[in-house]
Amino acid sequence: MKSKRSYVIDFDSTFTQVEALEVLGEISLAGEHDRPDKLAQLEELTNQGMEGSLSFRESLTRRLELLNAEEKHLPQLVAVLKKKISTSFVRNEDFFRENREDIYIISNGFKEFIIPIVKELGIKEENVFANTFEFDEKGKITGFDKDNVLSFNGGKVATLKTLDLQGDVYMIGDGYTDYEVKAAGLANKFYAFTENIERDSILEKADHITPSMDEFLYLFKMNKAISYPKNRIKVLLLENVHPAAIGLMKEEGYNVVTHSGAMDEEELAEKIKDVSVLGIRSKTQLTKKVLENAPRLIAVGAFCIGTNQIDLETCLEKGIAVFNAPYSNTRSVVELAIGEIILLSRNLPDKISRMHQGEWDKSASNSREIRGKKIGIVGYGNIGSQLSVVAEAIGFDVYYYDMVEKLALGNATKCNSLNELLQKVDIVSLHVDGRKENHHLIGPKEFDLMKDGVIFLNLSRGHVVDINALVQHISSGKVTGAGIDVFPEEPKTNTESFESPLRNLPNVILTPHIGGSTEEAQANIGNFVPGKIMEYINTGSTTNSVNFPNLQLPSLENAHRLIHIHENKPGIIARINNIFAHHDINIVGQYLKTNETIGYVITDIDKEYEPDVIKELKEIEHTIRFRVLY
Repeated sequence: MKSKRSYVIDFDSTFTQVEALEVLGEISLAGEHDRPDKLAQLEELTNQGMEGSLSFRESLTRRLELLNAEEKHLPQLVAVLKKKISTSFVRNEDFFRENREDIYIISNGFKEFIIPIVKELGIKEENVFANTFEFDEKGKITGFDKDNVLSFNGGKVATLKTLDLQGDVYMIGDGYTDYEVKAAGLANKFYAFTENIERDSILEKADHITPSMDEFLYLFKMNKAISYPKNRIKVLLLENVHPAAIGLMKEEGYNVVTHSGAMDEEELAEKIKDVSVLGIRSKTQLTKKVLENAPRLIAVGAFCIGTNQIDLETCLEKGIAVFNAPYSNTRSVVELAIGEIILLSRNLPDKISRMHQGEWDKSASNSREIRGKKIGIVGYGNIGSQLSVVAEAIGFDVYYYDMVEKLALGNATKCNSLNELLQKVDIVSLHVDGRKENHHLIGPKEFDLMKDGVIFLNLSRGHVVDINALVQHISSGKVTGAGIDVFPEEPKTNTESFESPLRNLPNVILTPHIGGSTEEAQANIGNFVPGKIMEYINTGSTTNSVNFPNLQLPSLENAHRLIHIHENKPGIIARINNIFAHHDINIVGQYLKTNETIGYVITDIDKEYEPDVIKELKEIEHTIRFRVLY
């Protein structure tokens, strides 16, 4: 037989996201010239009372003196607080309603505003213990009932002693007075609730830090709103991903850790062991060895376009979904390409450098317009095709080549081979992906095919160009200008030295892999990639995944969603459905997609089922990964 449980919950900044008296101050002090100063004092007095550095009674008395509040302000306060109930409390309303007999709100706040709020989630009025206001004949709040033990230090302890709750008692709160309950031996454990505020002095006293109600219910296997607390999902973000991404993931409730640079294989293999989501840019190599050390990893976000730095095959075999940002920095790369072509055509890199050295070289020699020139775009994907449109708009004749059949945009001319393109054009711009087959796509033979005086750009991947061959053809004058943004070997951090034989060559622009590094592009990527990862974690949708079968799923309502990732072998879907049939489970919806390596099955079922169902589904032969969402 289960032991009886009682749940004692604080109100201010636990049940609600805010301190009620501070909100009351914003209302009652409206129009006063010193309102900001008084609100700051109010917050400081609240913190001193919560941390125990000021007696609670003194803190309360001084706060009420500052407020200058009246009874007429209380309905406004209640209206605000109803919108400020802690998000995870609202999400878990079923818990409060089902356990209303055993939930107690014990607060140093005031019943006048607490009762209307907690009743929203079904908590009984008689289970609310708090202070009460005193008013004068005009309705002004003059003080509080000084006989109420909750107006004294140790008031919560005294209240609980009077209640004499039987069985196990669990205290959930964010202040020193909540910790005192456990210290007095009146609660089995003190759970420091940090969804709304963290006080370091309180965290060190807690039996368990509880970032949300989801975490508390998960510990007691009572979680109904979500299957797994998001604070337990560790996210590691490397290489200075945009603050927007960090903000979105923290707002979602994930445990986010950041690292400014890339990590080498050994370091990442160690750091990734407890990571569920990894975010990287182009420098971090996600190798098979690293992935072998990532048992918890479920998703990878590439905060860039390319994914050749990621072992996609191993990710697929381990059921790890990979997402990138194929469109977010397209315009930025195109603008850099156009800008560099104009600079190189005018021979400006050398002129600019000489001006800084005091040389005045006013000459039209080797300075040409771009209008009417032929630009050859190698790779007609998202970037190449947009470059085609912009280049044509400013006067280029556009030629392109892609291994895959691509429809020409505008008046662009398709070339049937790379060799054909290289022989026709005045400018070559590379926009291919990083697949192994593109290693040294441009080497001595390809440079020999180009026109004398060609301008050459590589803003794609470092390994697609034979750098030594490029150096030779710049030195010989065959290539009269080059813009290179990517290199076979790049520094892992901004503090490392950049070494390359391309340094100090004439009319050469070298940039540190910044083709997509504009504020706009990084913000776009910072918003796009987390959105896809969160959608995958929350719903199972794999839209825009680089390696998984793409499935766009409807939102989940009144059901549990079972996600089964398995090797693509015959008969697995039949085994899954046989288990459901054996347990007489109704399937609300089912979605299946496969590729050559894995099968991805999503099944929505009614909420009521035996735990054995999950066990049997996990034990199906060739299962890679299994998740439950609700």
